[in-house]
This record gives sequence, C-alpha cells and structure tokens, in this order.
Amino acid sequence: MLGSTGSIGRSTLDVLASLPDRFYVLGLAAARNQELLQAQIDRHHPQFAALTSVPGALRDVRDVSGSEALTTLATLDEASIVVVATSGHAAIVPTLRALDAGKIVALANKESIVAAGALVMPLARQHPGHLRPIDSEHSAIWQCLHAERADPAKVRRLVLTASGGPFRGRTVDDLHDVRPSDALRHPTWDMGAKVTIDSATLLNKGLESIEASWLFDVPIERIDVLVHPQSIVHSLVEFHDGAILAQLGSHDMRLPIQYALTYPERLSGASQRLDLADIGCLTFEAPDLETFPLLSIARAAAERGGTYPTVLSTADEVAVAAFMHERLRFVDIARVVEATVAAHQPSAANVTLEAIAEADDWARHVAWEQVRVMAAAR
Repeated sequence: MLGSTGSIGRSTLDVLASLPDRFYVLGLAAARNQELLQAQIDRHHPQFAALTSVPGALRDVRDVSGSEALTTLATLDEASIVVVATSGHAAIVPTLRALDAGKIVALANKESIVAAGALVMPLARQHPGHLRPIDSEHSAIWQCLHAERADPAKVRRLVLTASGGPFRGRTVDDLHDVRPSDALRHPTWDMGAKVTIDSATLLNKGLESIEASWLFDVPIERIDVLVHPQSIVHSLVEFHDGAILAQLGSHDMRLPIQYALTYPERLSGASQRLDLADIGCLTFEAPDLETFPLLSIARAAAERGGTYPTVLSTADEVAVAAFMHERLRFVDIARVVEATVAAHQPSAANVTLEAIAEADDWARHVAWEQVRVMAAAR
C-alpha cells in the first residue's frame, strides 16, 4: 500500500480489516505522517514499511525508506496486489515497475495515467485485468463496461459526474475573495486538500477525463462531464444503440476500493449501503465552463497530447499550493495553469520518463514565476 496515511490509504486499510480471511498487509508507505504510519504498523503488522521523508524512523518493521522505497515495496516478490494511492508524479515509476513485475495494481493516483498513460497502458495490456481503477468515476465506468462485456467500439460516449464542488452556481465575480477554507468545504466527499481544491475548480474532472481516455481507449472528444450534486451516480456509459448504463453508490470510497481488490467477486464489506428512497431526487446539469474554465483547459491539453498533460497537472499542483498559502486568489489558479500550458514547447515527440521529468521541472519553474507575477500585481 503506497500512500497509506492519505484518505484512500486509510479507507483501504478499513476494507482490508473487514476481510481478514482474504488479505494481509505486506508493506506500507507514507511520505511525512510518521505518527499515523507507525500506528498503522502497530495495528496491521506489515513486514515492510517506508517513511520516505525520514529514513530509519520506524520501529517493529523492516524499514525500507529511501529514494527507491516505493519501487522496492511495489515489486516485493510476496506481493500480489499493489495499491497506489500516493500523490503526484512520484507514483509513476512504482506503477510501471509493479505492472512490469506482473502485479495487480489498484490505482488511485491520477498522475500515473495523466502524465504517463503512453507508458502505463502498453504494460497494462500485457497483463489484462491487472490495472484496476480505484477512483469512483473510473470504477463506475469499469463496472458498467464489465457488466456489458463491452469493448470501446461499442461505446458512444463516457459521462463522468461532478458534484459541482462548494462553488456550484457562483459566478466569476463571486469567487474573487473566496478563501482556502471556503474551497475545502466539499458538499459530499471527504478527500485530501489537493483533490478537494481541484474539485472546486473542476480541474479534477479534466484530469479524470484524460485518465478515462487512456484507461478505456475512448477519445477525449467522446468523454463528457455532467454536474450531479447528489454524487450518487458516479459515471455513465452510453452505447451506440442509445442505452445508458450507470453505476450508483454512496459517498464511500470503500466500495470502489473493495471492488478493485476482490474483482470479479462482490463481497459483503465495510462500505455504506445506499437508500434511494431516502435520497429521493437525482439531478443533472451542464458544467459552467465560463466560471470554471479549467475543465476546457484540461481537455485542450489532452487533445495536444505528449507532455502537455504533465505540464497541466504540475502547473495546477503549484497553483493550488500557492492558493492554499494565500499567495494566489482562487480565480488565478486557472490563469496560472492556462499561461503555463500555453507557454509549453515540448522538447521531445515521444513521451518518456525523461521527457515527463523535464516537463515537470520546466512547468514547476514557469508556474511559480506566474504565481510571483500575479501575487505582485494584487
């Protein structure tokens, strides 16, 4: 389990604890939360663990912390499933190495597909069924396609749903003075800060659209987004005959996590049950692309391909961090990302690990310069 102290990691450990006869925890990794990681070690008794920011800080476990810790854990001979829930581009190499080693990868890291889909998906196709999405939207599409035994040729379009975030219905003028604490008040999901801010800007749906295009081999122009405030329908698949299949579930990440771990079985587990009578009404609306332009910016980056999606995700990471530290206004997140993507000139035609690293470094520098200029102009 890579990223065990984050929201997905904690939910995954809940699922594992509810299925003790099916799974045991071999290894755990976290970046900085030493106290929680040690508590997880004490409870789940893994053989291996890594705190990548502080090597040698863990007790009662074989500490494999260091620069190669994530890859070491992802390729342990004894491991059958690797859950990748760590954030950022640091997950790309462990994901590739785990797939190359024949592991089942339950993936909750967007950047591995957004930036490196051209590298990840060929490996995944060599081991059918070994790449399993955890994100609720992609799990929903996967479940609908599996139920229909469908290939991409039968699909007219994929539809991802978005809650609309805390600012649904607001105008651009309404958003000039919002604070990080306002943006972190997600109406339905309990997520990490970065993902919650991305949900508020709708960039999250742009990244998920890119991810869905790679995972399900559907062109970006056949992937749509609908705002669905109740967050009960997680995604839909429309087929060429006009039929639409949807997957519904509660606001509980333990359901898609468990499905990724136990596929193709469906077992009783720790997730919440859904009561449609209690919910009563499900509504849908088109996203407001004028107020939330990052969805369109993300789709344009996907159409350009290459390292543009890497630059998109890196620039967003920088802009969100600046907003969280109140160096940038909420409305300027999109401006930083758009300016950085527009300035990008790929140095290589093909996507490689080296090209991704170079684009990431370049985008980080340019985006921080954009933040500095905008902060000075306030």
